[in-house]
Amino acid sequence: MHNYFFAYKPFQVLSRFSTADGRQTLKDFFTVPGDVYPVGRLDYDSEGLLILSNDALLNNQLLHPDFAHEREYRVQVEGIAGPEAIARLESGPRISIEGKPYKTRPCKAGILLPAPQVPERNPPIRFRKNIPTSWISLVLTEGKNRQVRKMTAAVGLPTLRLIRHRIGAITLDRLQPGEMIRMKQEEVYMRLGLIPGGNKK
Repeated sequence: MHNYFFAYKPFQVLSRFSTADGRQTLKDFFTVPGDVYPVGRLDYDSEGLLILSNDALLNNQLLHPDFAHEREYRVQVEGIAGPEAIARLESGPRISIEGKPYKTRPCKAGILLPAPQVPERNPPIRFRKNIPTSWISLVLTEGKNRQVRKMTAAVGLPTLRLIRHRIGAITLDRLQPGEMIRMKQEEVYMRLGLIPGGNKK
């Protein structure tokens, strides 16, 4: 039997259920069957949407680059994001992946005004009176290691807080950090634009 959950991974939690050296993992927040695992991952210092399942086909389709699923990130950055930085993000800045230059795929980017309503983070972002911050949205169809942070740094806007808000049409809208909702297979595949069997709609 396949199980499907979507969860809000809190800040400073590893995207795995196995134990770690004093660091919190998914098992500290979520109780799922033993064969369920995260589909994809979020960095320890990132927050947001994780899909949890034991469906190997879903895992393959979500992670395979040919399917190019949209992943939307809401990013608080140091500095004021302007049109030039947004244009550079959309066109694909050059970053380093495993020590080699890499030009990111074109993406969708925008300034979030007003700032999004997001849960309090524990611990909170360190406030510095003389340094302004802003929020941007990035919608990517690829997921290189620490890509969002590298992209914002490349355009002069270091990431302060990173929240994955959406994968396909599945969003965090009903969740707070540490919360999880179970979904049916039909809804999961519909909201991700897939059909059971491996083809994209």
